[in-house]
Amino acid sequence: MKALSHLNKYLLKYKWYLIWGTVFTVISNLFGIFPAQLVRYSLDLVRETLDIYYLYDKAELQSALYKIFAFSILLYGILILVMALLKGFFLFLVRQTLIVMSRHIEYDLKNEIYDHYQTLPLSFYRRHNTGDLMARISEDVSKVRMYVGPSIMYGLNLITLFILVISYMVSINARLSLYVLLPLPILSVAIYIVNNVVIRRSEEIQRSLSRLSTTVQEAFSGIRVLKAFVKEDTSAENFARESDLYRQKSLQLTKVDSLFFPLVVLLVGLSNVLVVFVGGQEVMAGRLTPGNITEFILYVYMLTWPVMALGWTTSQTQRAAASQQRINEFLGYKTEIVSEKKLKREIEGALEFKHVRFVYPDSGIVALKDFSMQVKAGESIAILGTTGSGKSTIANLLTRMYDASAGEIRVDNIPIRDYNLTSLREQMGYVPQDVFLFSETISNNVRFGKPDMPQERIEQAVRDADLYQNIIDFPEGFETRIGERGITLSGGQKQRLSIARAIARDPKILILDDCLSAVDTNTENIILNNLKRIMANRTSVIISHRVSSAKLADKIIVLDDGEVVEQGSHEELLAHNGAYRELYEKQLQAEEA
Repeated sequence: MKALSHLNKYLLKYKWYLIWGTVFTVISNLFGIFPAQLVRYSLDLVRETLDIYYLYDKAELQSALYKIFAFSILLYGILILVMALLKGFFLFLVRQTLIVMSRHIEYDLKNEIYDHYQTLPLSFYRRHNTGDLMARISEDVSKVRMYVGPSIMYGLNLITLFILVISYMVSINARLSLYVLLPLPILSVAIYIVNNVVIRRSEEIQRSLSRLSTTVQEAFSGIRVLKAFVKEDTSAENFARESDLYRQKSLQLTKVDSLFFPLVVLLVGLSNVLVVFVGGQEVMAGRLTPGNITEFILYVYMLTWPVMALGWTTSQTQRAAASQQRINEFLGYKTEIVSEKKLKREIEGALEFKHVRFVYPDSGIVALKDFSMQVKAGESIAILGTTGSGKSTIANLLTRMYDASAGEIRVDNIPIRDYNLTSLREQMGYVPQDVFLFSETISNNVRFGKPDMPQERIEQAVRDADLYQNIIDFPEGFETRIGERGITLSGGQKQRLSIARAIARDPKILILDDCLSAVDTNTENIILNNLKRIMANRTSVIISHRVSSAKLADKIIVLDDGEVVEQGSHEELLAHNGAYRELYEKQLQAEEA
């Protein structure tokens, strides 16, 4: 229960649902107990009235007795029906309070987890896969809901019913009550054991089904490759093997599941046998009436479901505790990317890196070693280097996805840690190396940073990214939905749309992280010419491995293994005859070829 204590704040928040749910549970159980007593009164009335009825055989009084007897039985029948209807009504109210409470808590908990996810740094997402994040916010929360909803509901029902029924049974006859209750703990423990086995095997089935689905999905997704390499038979064998494993797991679950209801019927039947046997002795001794025996049998059936639910509830609570523990594990992560002074101001764009060193916390890779650079507001700088040289790390540090391991980064001569994160990022336009587009319309993807952006601004940004003609050619134009991750667009179109999204925000600092790698030379030249105008009087950081992109910048830095090996203007670096000139000549030869 320690892990589940996290939910106490929600139970307190929705305390009136819980309080009224408890009240309605007690009332519904009272209306469930009264009919058993009415049945006892009815049976005893029949037994006693019949003796008197036959005593006045053929007498005038006999018909009067019959009318009174018939009216009494009808009255008892009507009362039992009314009690059943009232019990059903209050059970409805129980579900409208306790189950509704669980849905509110589920909603709040999902929002809490999602909001917390968005505060976590990039290092967290590098350590955990998306499937695990999704499972904790969906599957685990659903299991927790079973605790705050059905488990609490059945638990309250069990407690109130036990207190009411057992206290009343003991007040009638303690000996018979003891014998009646003997099989019920065995029933609860047995159901608990069977339920745990069922849950474990169900989870094995889910894992097997997941593997089976993955096999099918990969086969259909890679059908071209599969056919090209003539691997249809191997694929069919893999599917048959996974399908057979799924069948075996399902049969194992069916064998265990088939024990459930026979076990319940056996133990309930044993309680009934004890009621009849021991109760019969009590009737013969004159301590009970036959109506009491029927009443006790009804009580046994009333207690059967709550006792069954005890095993189920315990099992569900254990699963909820395990799920909440997994949720708490992620909620326990606290981001280190926090603002020290929460400074909000309009930035001009001057950037400075002072002896910055950065080590990726999850892998231990040293990405930058004593890196320094200075950019005045409105200037542009290009950072060149081969794969793994640390170029993209600079973009991550500028957008403060990470904090430097050592050294200092300043914006407008103010430490970047002092800025309010939201305020800082709102004034930056970032085009990532790995383009990510949302399954939305083209217009909504461009206005992602500013939802209230006018259509004219969207169209201008798309023109600057040399994508306007492509969009006009689409049947639905700017309202074209581009599918998951922009699947309907080519690689170059996706990159250009990502550029349009960044420049449409009119940012003070523009960061282009190798954003022209998927476009041809002609398109690159068009975009670069447009960028010259866009970059004017705007601080721009161009990260690339292509010299053609770097030529636009006022200053160029060449990185190698996290260290600056050269820096200067395009002409100065060519004259230096170093790494930059070598890279320039290689790319020039490749373009000519």
